[in-house]
Amino acid sequence: MHNLTAYNLNFEPALLKEIEEVGELKYFKDADIIMDYGRYIKIMPIVTKGTIKILKMDENGRELLLYYLSSNDTCSMAYSCCVEAKKSEIRAVAEGDVELIAIPNTKLDEWQSKYPSWRNYITHSFNERFLELLKSIESVAFHKLDDRLISYLKDKQRLLGSNVIKVSHYQIADEMATSRVVISRLLKQLENDGKILLYRNEIKLLNSFS
Repeated sequence: MHNLTAYNLNFEPALLKEIEEVGELKYFKDADIIMDYGRYIKIMPIVTKGTIKILKMDENGRELLLYYLSSNDTCSMAYSCCVEAKKSEIRAVAEGDVELIAIPNTKLDEWQSKYPSWRNYITHSFNERFLELLKSIESVAFHKLDDRLISYLKDKQRLLGSNVIKVSHYQIADEMATSRVVISRLLKQLENDGKILLYRNEIKLLNSFS
């Protein structure tokens, strides 16, 4: 793997050297499945470019968006599956082009005891993902669907760094665990209110949206 200085990873030089030796740079295109349900996870990802969405399927077969991973993030649930040698309970999907460093599961425990910066990184990741999960639960339990939709679009805008979001009504409905008809109606209302413009599999957020 090439030199890691461009990735702004806040690790000890010795750890960076080990990551360069054992880490593998992987590339994915939009909608590629990076991790899937029921499979053993052999690597822990560190996202270097792009965005990954983490999904969980309920007992009725519906998928719910748990959280996003972006630059320098890792997935706590993937880490747990690696360490405990469990099958994956999540699906990780690329949102646009994604680049990540794949860390082999054999190194995770070793680095925990060896490098303070790695311990801090993993602890911080667990805390961040826990807060995001609480936010998702709070959104589902207490917020109206139209408020959740606005929050969903704002998250997409922030992560993609663009006012143009390439996403279908069906995909939004799937990730928010509701129906496409309901999402289409809410999006049409936002368009009528002059907050967005709707195109085929694309939504443009206007200045009035914020």
